[in-house]
Amino acid sequence: MSPIPRVLAVLDELLATAAPEQRGALWRLADQGRDLDANLVRLPPGAEVGEHQEDVLDVLLVVVAGTGRVVMGEEFLELAPTTVVQLPRTSRRALVAGPDGLAYLTVHRRRPGLAIKPSAEVPVTYEGGEGPCMLDRVCPDCGRLSEDSAPVFCSRCGERFPER
Repeated sequence: MSPIPRVLAVLDELLATAAPEQRGALWRLADQGRDLDANLVRLPPGAEVGEHQEDVLDVLLVVVAGTGRVVMGEEFLELAPTTVVQLPRTSRRALVAGPDGLAYLTVHRRRPGLAIKPSAEVPVTYEGGEGPCMLDRVCPDCGRLSEDSAPVFCSRCGERFPER
């Protein structure tokens, strides 16, 4: 049977029914077997998603409410409702919400699953002990592992990491 188109979310309704203090990912595309990922993210007034770089995927960002900026060093792009921004992979950027906060939809290819592949050149030898624990680098909201050794904000959903 062929898949059929269907409504997944009504963004205005999601924003209207979310608690005023709720921030981070308000909605995620969660169908099994999908090729895309999408998130509706809300930042409160003045909140930031710290500077980060997505090394694997281009991201499309669509502003649905509020205002803000994409900051790239000394340069920035103004964000307002209906603004669509392409965030090319390997670009360094931060997001800053304006005085009314910022709500945006991100869309990108689905990330490949994490896989550990042994090196064909170097034989693996057991040296004992356990690998380092990286739980402090896993986003408490969306579960993404940050490449940053001391993350402040999640580069996927914008959630702030707990204080250490």
